[in-house]
Amino acid sequence: MEPEKKYPYVTQLNIQFKPLELIDEKAIADACPHRWFNQTLCAVNDSVVRLGVVEGEYHWHKHDDDDEFFYVVEGLFHIDLEGRTITLAPRQGVVIPKGVRHRPRAPQRTVILMVETKAIMPTGD
Repeated sequence: MEPEKKYPYVTQLNIQFKPLELIDEKAIADACPHRWFNQTLCAVNDSVVRLGVVEGEYHWHKHDDDDEFFYVVEGLFHIDLEGRTITLAPRQGVVIPKGVRHRPRAPQRTVILMVETKAIMPTGD
């Protein structure tokens, strides 16, 4: 059995907002002091919307059972795949299909939204 991996990321899996509560993404992002932060904002059916405030490089990982949607609010976001890199600017998004190894990274402070199932572990499978 492999030892549990520890990653230097702040990940909050609690659902911060209930239905009909106003979500001020900018206020949350502006108040974030972390270089790699992930907060679950709300649930939508069997999925969640997460806010990421990121700078630097994440680790290579994949999600065997779940697709993952990334949308850039501000900054610049790269998603390395085996053989190519997808670069997202503000107001651009992409779906990473289940089973695809990827490594997110941001050369500068970047704010993203992610949509994924509740079951997904943000650190990968």
